[in-house]
Amino acid sequence: MSTLLFLTVLLGLGGAVAIDWLSHRAELTPPGFGVAPGADARAGWAIARRACAIVLMAVVLWVGVFGALATLGGGPATDFSDVGIGALFVLHLVFAVALVCWYLLGFGGFPGYSWSRQFGLATPSILREIGVGLAAGVVAWLGVIAVLLVVGLAMVWVGGPDSIPRQPPAMIPWIASLPILARVAVSLSAGMFEELFFRGFLQPRIGIALSTLFFVLAHANYEQPFMLLGIGLLSLIFAWLVRWRQNIWPAIAAHALFDAIQLLAVVPIALEIIEQGGSTSWLPVARLGM
Repeated sequence: MSTLLFLTVLLGLGGAVAIDWLSHRAELTPPGFGVAPGADARAGWAIARRACAIVLMAVVLWVGVFGALATLGGGPATDFSDVGIGALFVLHLVFAVALVCWYLLGFGGFPGYSWSRQFGLATPSILREIGVGLAAGVVAWLGVIAVLLVVGLAMVWVGGPDSIPRQPPAMIPWIASLPILARVAVSLSAGMFEELFFRGFLQPRIGIALSTLFFVLAHANYEQPFMLLGIGLLSLIFAWLVRWRQNIWPAIAAHALFDAIQLLAVVPIALEIIEQGGSTSWLPVARLGM
């Protein structure tokens, strides 16, 4: 095992322990993990359930967050011509299965705990919240692009034109070349399952700063700090939406809309300009998702 890979495994375990500890500090420890003073024989089950949940989260963090660090600057580039569309949804499935298993470990056998409340899905009107998210998504897209343009111009002024990435990460052109329905599906899937994990599950338990850091690290395989800046800004906007609306539906809608705009319009236009020999330094290509 390489040193970097071993480090990511340790980071996954450390992150899982931190989630457990910070959840306890926030008084969000599930009843299935609790061990009361003088507890009966069920205390052993509680300890076992809690340990299983920590291991589960360690694996998910290693696969979905810190694992991307192990690929930085090493190994041959991925040949996406051999990658199937289904690969885009594997990590989203991992997030979904992990949250279901965590809920069963923490709340199984304890009636009266709504799973929708545990993950920020409970709201009187889903349609209203989605509408808020779509409006916020447009504003977020314009705002982030404006910030990136300013940063890009500053980078050009300080370091010259070569300081701006001329090519997007190889994964993005590949996704942008997929059929429209596939790109829409990727946008919806990323919006739903990434927000469920990072904002619905992590944010209430570990806070906005750490959940945003995890979100950015999950996209570290892009290997472009310029793009990661945009991803970090978007994560903070989604986090603010969740805190403001007290549910994750607006963040889901805003996230899915942003990805859809990028994959259906911005990235294809940018790639066409590149193919024609033009400059795309004016067009920040920042895309959320896998």
